[in-house]
Amino acid sequence: MLILGVSAYFHDAAAAIVLDGKVLAAAQEERFTRIKNDASFPIHSIQYCMEFAGVTLDELDAVVFYDKPLLKLERLLESYHTGAPAGLGSFLTAMPVWMKQKMMLRKVIRDELYGWQSFDKKRLPLLFCEHHLSHAASAFYVSPFEEAAILTIDGVGEWATTAIGKGDGKDISFLREIRFPHSLGLLYSAATYYCGFKVNSGEYKLMGLAPYGDEQSAEFHAFREKITRHLVTVYEDGSFFLHQEYFHYLTGLRMTNDKKWATLFGFPRREPESPLEQQHCNLALAFQKVTEDIVLRLAGTARQLTGMDNLCLAGGVALNCVANGKILDAGLFKKVFIQPAGGDAGGALGAALAAYHLYFGKGRVVEPSRDGMNHAYLGPAYTVAEIRKMCTTNGVIYTEYAVEEELIATVAEAIKEGKIVGWFQGRMEFGPRALGNRSILADPRNVEMQKKLNLSIKFRESFRPFAPVCRIERAGDYTERGGESPYMLLTDRLKGHLYHTLPEGYNGLGMMDKLAVARSRFPAITHVDLSSRWQTVTLESNPRLWQLLNAFEALTGDGVLINTSLNVRGEPIVCHPAEAYACLMDTEMDVLVLDNIIIFKKDQPAGKMGRAQAKGLD
Repeated sequence: MLILGVSAYFHDAAAAIVLDGKVLAAAQEERFTRIKNDASFPIHSIQYCMEFAGVTLDELDAVVFYDKPLLKLERLLESYHTGAPAGLGSFLTAMPVWMKQKMMLRKVIRDELYGWQSFDKKRLPLLFCEHHLSHAASAFYVSPFEEAAILTIDGVGEWATTAIGKGDGKDISFLREIRFPHSLGLLYSAATYYCGFKVNSGEYKLMGLAPYGDEQSAEFHAFREKITRHLVTVYEDGSFFLHQEYFHYLTGLRMTNDKKWATLFGFPRREPESPLEQQHCNLALAFQKVTEDIVLRLAGTARQLTGMDNLCLAGGVALNCVANGKILDAGLFKKVFIQPAGGDAGGALGAALAAYHLYFGKGRVVEPSRDGMNHAYLGPAYTVAEIRKMCTTNGVIYTEYAVEEELIATVAEAIKEGKIVGWFQGRMEFGPRALGNRSILADPRNVEMQKKLNLSIKFRESFRPFAPVCRIERAGDYTERGGESPYMLLTDRLKGHLYHTLPEGYNGLGMMDKLAVARSRFPAITHVDLSSRWQTVTLESNPRLWQLLNAFEALTGDGVLINTSLNVRGEPIVCHPAEAYACLMDTEMDVLVLDNIIIFKKDQPAGKMGRAQAKGLD
């Protein structure tokens, strides 16, 4: 049975295809269109998934959309009615889109598909799955658990913003939910907006900014008290109530009532790209701590309601790796599985799986030793012949290695020498994290590497942290918790002996002064709060990266590398080899590894292809 899942028209449009309950392929539309967080109908992703499966639309058993638009319209109309006459401008902006597209979504989807490939519209079922069921299914059905508690938290679906459920075999049931306008995801997005970052894509920046706050300062404690007194009331079970007089998302075009927030916190909304000050760091930390508290309470309620030993997490808030670590450290559950594509992109996958197991009633096969995500390597791959053609067509000077060990040794030596390496291998990752197939790798021991990567490679804010990757066998030697972290969705602290002594008054330093302190043996991946967002790899999950880590350890004694996504600020992670080469030429990256081909930037003639020329290349 073949089922195609689709998410679109909000953000992070994606497609996924499932065969007899097994995930074959999944990809986000942004990777093909090169439009960050592209919300348009994911025809390129659909085409990739169908071609990977080797099938036509007529061979599908169903196409499933990841939410129910008419229920969402009901919520919008009721919200506008409740807030009237406020919200007229937002109503007049939103309704034409609904009348033209979203109310007619069944026809729109069929027409979009037919425009790509003809099919029998009468035979192919088009189904709609509730938003939080899509999230829940995306986590539970690929988890290694026969039964588990399920917690989904995001901005908003149709009505639900948070849901607690239970998975048992092929069945999912919901036990409790929190409804719009009360939303932890929207609270975090409001803080993201007020601190000058972009909603729906800048939340991870707020999470990265939070550790620069001073938890011992009076300002931090005042901010946290104001948040829980004026913005959100938090109850013992993790449920919460957002005080809408401080927000504009219900009926307006902005997230916050800026005047009320400015009065409450004592400073205006930060303009994008303007300097970050300590007050922004302390506010970010306050919101992060409130978020962690709510998530931990909700997890405790999920444990209490279900009695399950395992937990599955999904939804945009499940990408908050600090909060995820708090759940793990609390010991509420024996095991936790987090969907690596926790946001709306993962909803496409969940919708397809929900249809297979719930609508069609098909059973489930669980592998207790592994999840069903194929290590999140679900996107396109390119053959050596295709890569070689790209190089020769564009005059790229390269070396092709026939012996794997020689390639690994060359790259390990380059990283040891301080070179920054683009690492393009196998199938592209599904979800927001680069997990070793579309990555930039570098030496985390280099005290200048964080600044260099941020400013000269990624062209982004200098405060942004970088994640480390190590072999699973060595995780316990480097981190306090140890254990698996395959999807870079948990933070952990280094073992104590790896830290340097911090200067007196460290917590009270400004953000740039903190950033200048070498905090550990691996300063480039040790955040200012002494945490790191770790990824672990196994020989099975990523053999070549595992071998590279092993070779780097043999050279240096340390088996840890920086792993960040192969892209520059404002652009999606690269998909095609030409985009990776353009990234090499447009930045201060030194080396690019495309499968078994190595390209040294120093060998390339001047004026070679950059990102602008890479678009559309084969």
